[in-house]
Amino acid sequence: MASRVLSSQLVFNWRRNPPAILGTLVVLLCAVIVIAGPLLVSQNPYDLRQLSLLDSYKPPVWLDGGDPRYLLGTDGQGRDVMASIVYGTRISAMIGVTAMLMACAIGTTLGLLAGYFGGRLDALIMRVADVQLSFPSMLIALFLMSAFGTGIDKVLIALTAVGWVVYARTVRGSTLGEVQKEYVQAAHVAGLSHAKIILRHVLPNVLTPLIVIATVQVGTFILIEASLSFLGVGVPITRPSLGLLIKNGFDVLFAGLWWNSVFPGLMIMAMVFGINLMGDFLRDELNPRLK
Repeated sequence: MASRVLSSQLVFNWRRNPPAILGTLVVLLCAVIVIAGPLLVSQNPYDLRQLSLLDSYKPPVWLDGGDPRYLLGTDGQGRDVMASIVYGTRISAMIGVTAMLMACAIGTTLGLLAGYFGGRLDALIMRVADVQLSFPSMLIALFLMSAFGTGIDKVLIALTAVGWVVYARTVRGSTLGEVQKEYVQAAHVAGLSHAKIILRHVLPNVLTPLIVIATVQVGTFILIEASLSFLGVGVPITRPSLGLLIKNGFDVLFAGLWWNSVFPGLMIMAMVFGINLMGDFLRDELNPRLK
């Protein structure tokens, strides 16, 4: 199995695509941070017993006054900025991936139902999607967070609510083409139930575009969550993501304490950059029209 994957055309093209390799390496680095984050730093930035106000606002180690214990400096509570970035990356990545999976599951289900059964169900789902697309995603997320309050669970709900539409429309369009093909008609003649036809025959043939959408959407969700947290309506201060770290650093940015917001911002930029490079590669490889 492994040898077949390594010898596939996709892997061959990946090896000849430097941006794709760079994006994969960045994403793998982020994955290591997410999985083994606490093992990479010596401080838990949210354990008050490990913090000291005497260590507050220390600059990065290469600047005057830097402390070798804190490579990227500290914030106003004496938290190690590098440790905060590691823990914040785990929160941001978890939210981005989880929200993507939730939006994909809901959107794919609704798209399959709309495209397969058509009629009033199709019209209802698509009109709801059209209404939602008439509003900016950020505005919808802000409204939902203002209505339900802050919290990781609320952020996941808001991101799922703004993200399901693209899956539903894509799957619905692909399903409309699949249900007219002979293999689906043969399945009907064979007496298979609607559920079996949808799950066994239609769904596997509409998954390819979803891979590209899902990859890119993780980066989009990370940015939306960071924006919500920066505005103070995202994750709670007890479990800050990268967006909230940027917000905390922005409050003292013009006092010359730039490292509190710049380094978390660079981490978000690297994550989204790597994800987008991978998404671009997958889009080119999985889209037959670009061959």
